[in-house]
Amino acid sequence: MDVTFEKSENTTVEWLTPPALVQKLGEFDLDPCSPVNPPFTHAKENFTVQDNGLSKEWFGRVYMNPPYGKGMEKWLEKLKKHGNGIALVFARTDTKTFFYHVWEDADALLFVKGRIKFFNIEGKQVGTPGSPSVFIAYGKTNVIALKNSGIEGKLIILK
Repeated sequence: MDVTFEKSENTTVEWLTPPALVQKLGEFDLDPCSPVNPPFTHAKENFTVQDNGLSKEWFGRVYMNPPYGKGMEKWLEKLKKHGNGIALVFARTDTKTFFYHVWEDADALLFVKGRIKFFNIEGKQVGTPGSPSVFIAYGKTNVIALKNSGIEGKLIILK
């Protein structure tokens, strides 16, 4: 079963969220998908691929920009079970991943207007991916954070 969002073989899995966007969402306790030697961080505590964030216990309020590509559904499943956080993924609303882990379980979605200009691992803003992006909120506190963020887009409350 293919539940990936991005199918291009030339696409990197590390699209780093612009720090200014994450700052609009408030403070986060954990980023379980931080790159090794990040140019900036989005949370007080950060797990890298070396830590295997999927195997760790998550705590507090989580910000997650998961690795794009095969296996991303495991990250969204863990966040929905944790119940307190915001994920940023491609707005591929027709995928199995979206149906299994977002539509029935998330509390709100913020579809970003336009395309986010992401950063690379060197800390340079390098461009936009081939798809629009959506912030996914799990937990009422995170719905409020999306609502009050000032990020331009369309907020949809699911619960």
